[in-house]
Amino acid sequence: MDTSSFPSPSLVTTDQNDGQYKRSGSTSGAMAKDQSRRRWHDVFWLGIFVTHLIGLGFVLGVLGLNRFKKKNRLDIDKYTYRFMENEAGLTEDYWPLYAVAGGVGTVLGCSWLLLLGSRATDMMKVSVHILTTYLAVISVLCFWAHQFFWGVAFAIGAALQFLYVISVIDRLPFTMLVLQKAVKMVWNLPEVLRVAYAFMVVVLLWMALWSFGAAGVVASSMGDGGRWWLLVVLSISLFWTGAVLCNTVHVVVSGMVFVVSIHGGRDGASIPANSLLKTLQYALTTSFGSICYGSLFTAAIRTLRWEIRGLRSKIGKNECLLCCVDFLFHLVETLVRFFNKYAYVQIAVYGKSFNRSARDAWELFQSTGVEALVAYDCSGAVLLMGTIFSGLITGTCSGVWAWIKWSDRAFMIGSTSMLMGMVLVGVALVVVESAVTSIYICYAEDPLLIHRWDPEFFNQISETLHQRLKHRSARDAKEVLNHNQLDALQENGSI
Repeated sequence: MDTSSFPSPSLVTTDQNDGQYKRSGSTSGAMAKDQSRRRWHDVFWLGIFVTHLIGLGFVLGVLGLNRFKKKNRLDIDKYTYRFMENEAGLTEDYWPLYAVAGGVGTVLGCSWLLLLGSRATDMMKVSVHILTTYLAVISVLCFWAHQFFWGVAFAIGAALQFLYVISVIDRLPFTMLVLQKAVKMVWNLPEVLRVAYAFMVVVLLWMALWSFGAAGVVASSMGDGGRWWLLVVLSISLFWTGAVLCNTVHVVVSGMVFVVSIHGGRDGASIPANSLLKTLQYALTTSFGSICYGSLFTAAIRTLRWEIRGLRSKIGKNECLLCCVDFLFHLVETLVRFFNKYAYVQIAVYGKSFNRSARDAWELFQSTGVEALVAYDCSGAVLLMGTIFSGLITGTCSGVWAWIKWSDRAFMIGSTSMLMGMVLVGVALVVVESAVTSIYICYAEDPLLIHRWDPEFFNQISETLHQRLKHRSARDAKEVLNHNQLDALQENGSI
């Protein structure tokens, strides 16, 4: 294929200097204008989240108190006597196990934050390569303990993790480059790291109450089915709450990164006073409903998109399977237009509603071609691997202790402890993910922002974008050619 029609990165830079690059000054003005008249968005979801927190907090307190120092203190067992199959315990028997999970998760989260400037890339590489092995080892141990469901679940997880890493192995060098630059950006903003520490404290406070209720459920006399259902409901609630807190940090960090980039560095004289406090205020007030709304769906859709992209790239010439995967791919791509993590940058900068932010961010990427870079980058998946690996370590610590004392309840405690660890580490790693999303939004809005911050990285990312656009154009041309050949064969056959 003749690639002479594709402009080089330097020519792309020159052309964009005449158009898109001129937005640098206007972006700052538009941002200030939008912040001066921010309105509340997605208030319905804000109400749902706050009502859920209040209601669940009451339920957790009741569940924990019912078996705190005295069995059936609140006489709840009369409502569950039909499901009694186990000997009841006390809340304080199991609560310390969750305290271990909170402690280990906090240590791991703080370790990520403390090592961001020096060893974060090495830790991410270890997470990518060791996660498959760790999942496989846990699967074997589950089979040894006659826990066949968990053994199969972890084995499937190990297989999916291995296949995904193999499918994106060629993308990891670029991904690590982006992560290194994101870490550099965050490390130069120590105030956002302090925000992450503060939110970890908030998460711990909520987890103290959550684990109190979860310990009461584990200690109850209900059968395994009833306890598991209750723990699943509590886990969904913890996942949503953790996602909301993580994405609040995401919005704060994104806002600060964008402000600093617009004004030429953190020492820029034009940076508004109290930028961090204003960004935090917006995240906790007018934009909080949008954060609550997006946190319900974004993570699941994003994970599904990663898996489908990895599978799609390795299918080969199996037309039937490719057709099915393409259908799922286009369905997920449609959802991504309305639920993507880049919306949080738009929320931080312009104060829009979540769906409008997601749509505007995606249209910005498609109109500038940056969507090709976003699709090629695997930084979100790598950070998720680090989060899952840290959660597995947390769950293992609590699960092993529980196995020594109560083997029949070890997997209940281990699985819920794993979720606690993932939430705590997620709050730490979201600062890096926020920087990554901000880099792409800044590059799409005005590439000169990245050039002014790091000229070498600008050249690298521009070269990668140039290559990805050529690859995508060649692939599209091949698909058109194959389609035309198929049409010609069908016409000849009919004649």
